[in-house]
Amino acid sequence: MAHFYLSAAHKSSGKTTLSIGLCAALAVRGLTVQPFKKGPDYIDPLWLSAAAGSPCSSLDLHVEPRDAVYRRFQQRMRGADIGVIEGNKGLYDGLSLDGSDSNAAVAKLIEAPVVLVIDTRGMTRGIAPLLQGYVGFDKELSIAGVILNQVGGARHEGKLRAAVEMYTDIPVVGAIPRDQRLSIDERHLGLMPSNEHRDAREKIDTIRKVVEAHTDIDKIIDIACSAGNPEQKELPAEVAAEAVADVVTIGVARDAAFGFYYAEDLQAFHAAGASIEYFDTINDKTLPNVDALFIGGGFPESAMQELEDNESMRAAISDFIESGKPAYAECGGLMYLCRSLKWRDKQCRMVGVIDADVVMDKRPQGRGYVSVEETLQHPWADDEQPATVAAHEFHYSRLENLRQDYDFAYDVRRGYGINGKSDGLIHKNLLASYTHLRDVTGSHWVRRFVGFVRRCKERGQECLK
Repeated sequence: MAHFYLSAAHKSSGKTTLSIGLCAALAVRGLTVQPFKKGPDYIDPLWLSAAAGSPCSSLDLHVEPRDAVYRRFQQRMRGADIGVIEGNKGLYDGLSLDGSDSNAAVAKLIEAPVVLVIDTRGMTRGIAPLLQGYVGFDKELSIAGVILNQVGGARHEGKLRAAVEMYTDIPVVGAIPRDQRLSIDERHLGLMPSNEHRDAREKIDTIRKVVEAHTDIDKIIDIACSAGNPEQKELPAEVAAEAVADVVTIGVARDAAFGFYYAEDLQAFHAAGASIEYFDTINDKTLPNVDALFIGGGFPESAMQELEDNESMRAAISDFIESGKPAYAECGGLMYLCRSLKWRDKQCRMVGVIDADVVMDKRPQGRGYVSVEETLQHPWADDEQPATVAAHEFHYSRLENLRQDYDFAYDVRRGYGINGKSDGLIHKNLLASYTHLRDVTGSHWVRRFVGFVRRCKERGQECLK
């Protein structure tokens, strides 16, 4: 079970670009590559999935217990030749002061050797004490290689290599020059998603060629092969999905405006007895024949004119929700279902089933991990109802002119949500939230939502609220 963990001293060191390039380079060699991303993220996994040719899996100790994260890694690695795990922020960074949810903690949990990416701008001999500190901070962690990034030229590279070789035992496995071809357009939440990037495949190939030319791929494979073997550990057996006779169909919006979905959450729909029909809010004129809707996150503001222009789709979604059929919307989906969306002095009409106007701000309105407690009004309430849910939010938008008599599914304990106190706006059988859920141990939201859809389908008009 070959795998390695790509981390860094701090965020914006180039981890994502290098992860994309390495995934693509390993895949071109004919290897079955399984990508992973630590923490909450939608955009990087889209690029990693495209580069590797396999859906990226998320590993997050904040929303799942250690044994569940371990099991997730083990299961996703079955059938893979090599695993590439991209960290977030710095190697030792996390919410907890003791580092229990850090990249280092995940690397140790899955017995992954670490390849450290160092942004070397303005640095020569100083790289040595930096690496010494990272190695000495946690003796249980294996830092097996370093990639020098943003190298200024041959002379700069020579000084860096000499310092690393003289003062440390860490092999230099790559030296990436400053190269504009490696850049990917950015937005307020990070990189432009690959589902919006018109030349995503070409960009991935360009990054791959640069990374191949300036890293020792064979040495990185050797490092990956030195990893521990998680399969040797015994884990609690996962409960198998029950066979369901009555399959319901969920319409999922997936296009240039909406693409923020965890691959494993989409897979969980099948296990819960649901099939998925994808639809395009920009180009399709009407909805497919489905029992419920799921409109995930994305950047509706970047396509708001196209969304406004597709009047027939907006009308179809409005009719669907107003008829009492179940729907779930997260963040960008919530924005799309409101009355209007304003960004950069331009305002466009949206679906209009939520009596509110969306305004994009220059500063984040909610960003990071959240903790929400379900209220008695939550429409999916069942025997599995958790007391609190660990999730995340990423939004620069806020709601204005919100009607005041809405019920909410969540009380916000950490984070912001819709108004700093509540999230999960309820309208008939619609639940719309800034909170992004993950289907994980202790919070199987997909199964609960599908169960709610099935109950609504059985009850018909009696399910109207």
